Amino acid sequence: MTVTADDLDAATSRVAAALGPVTGVDWSRPAGALEWDCRHTAEHLGDTLLSYAAQLVARPDDRYVRFTAVADPDASAAQLLEFATCAARMLALVVRATPSGARAFHPAGHADPEGFAAMGCLEVLLHGEDIASGLGVAVDPPRPVCARVVARLFPDVAAGLAEVDPWDGLRWCAGRLALPGRPRRGRWQWRAAPIGG
Repeated sequence: MTVTADDLDAATSRVAAALGPVTGVDWSRPAGALEWDCRHTAEHLGDTLLSYAAQLVARPDDRYVRFTAVADPDASAAQLLEFATCAARMLALVVRATPSGARAFHPAGHADPEGFAAMGCLEVLLHGEDIASGLGVAVDPPRPVCARVVARLFPDVAAGLAEVDPWDGLRWCAGRLALPGRPRRGRWQWRAAPIGG
């Protein structure tokens, strides 16, 4: 199962559709169970996704490209959502343009374009849910995308989650919830590097 730039676009579209109608709400509310508010979470999401894109462009072997992307302090909620969405779309463009054999540094392993697409999907969906939860709405992710992300980033547990709703499985992998017979994971780490190199 391959995670693609199209998957990142699909995840981003679902999150944007959920959050767009609530850009008139106060985004200084806490983002779900996070210590951050919705504004900071959206800004973190944009920064993370742009960082992933930069990794694929520069392809450093032992470090992150050194920059931080921040939104203007007076950016509206709609502009923060635009920032995060643009960052996701830019990552998708870079994934499409990067040869599949390329590798770049990530602390969880040297990732290929598919790995960065999968990590981008996870960030978009989970932090999108954080923001949505804080604002009283819900995200309904594309289940096939969730299943592909679990298979790519969590290959050690993916087979055991075959009968679980893929969105629940993704959230369980990332320590966000418990599943029947599976306690919430206190410690977890995704696999950024492709299996076999």
